[in-house]
Amino acid sequence: MSDNQNQGFSLERINFILIGAGALAVIVGFFLMSGGGADDVSSFSEDVFSFRRMYVAPITILVGYGLVMYGIMKK
Repeated sequence: MSDNQNQGFSLERINFILIGAGALAVIVGFFLMSGGGADDVSSFSEDVFSFRRMYVAPITILVGYGLVMYGIMKK
């Protein structure tokens, strides 16, 4: 790609793909973290501390933020 074709944008196509993939990973991570509440406010649900909500979702969110940062910084 020559400099004339890339005049309007400071980021390339791969940067936008990485940023989009990272944003999608963050959204998926938040969906993984949702739910798990008790049906009755006087009872406690152990489902809040499930493996998915405690480990998978936060790691997915952090990977997503890392992809977004990498997509912005990649040259």
